[in-house]
Amino acid sequence: MTARTAIGAARTRPCTLVVCRGCCCGDARKYPGYDHDWQLARLRAAADASGGRLAVRTADCLGPCDQANIIVVQPSGEGRRRGGKAVWIGWSMGDDCTDEILRWAESGGPGITAPPATLELQFVQSAGERDRARR
Repeated sequence: MTARTAIGAARTRPCTLVVCRGCCCGDARKYPGYDHDWQLARLRAAADASGGRLAVRTADCLGPCDQANIIVVQPSGEGRRRGGKAVWIGWSMGDDCTDEILRWAESGGPGITAPPATLELQFVQSAGERDRARR
C-alpha cells in the first residue's frame, strides 16, 4: 500500500458544508413554510464560531432537484486521510435536520465521526453517482 501525503491547504481543510441554493433549493416558492435564509445564517454562524474547524459555502445548483434542499458534507483534511468521502444529504430543511448536520460536522464529519442514524436516512446519491448507476 502506498502512503499518502497531504500537502498544502488539504492538510488543514475544515469539514465543509456546501449548501445548494440553486433553482429549487432554498426557494420559498417550492418549499413554503421553511425559513431558508435562517438555515443558511445558522450554518454560517456555526462556522464562524468553530474557530476554523467548519466552513460553509453555497453553490448555484448541485442537483438532484427532486430531493431539494441538498447539503453536501465534505470531510476535513483529516477526515479524508481516514477515508471519509463527501456525503450528500437530501430534504435538508427544518430545525432537526439542521441540528443533526451541525452536530455531525462539528464533531468531525465524514471519516472522523459516524453520522446520526436518522440523518443517514436522508443520504442521497450525487448527480454523478446517479448517472453512473444508470449506465
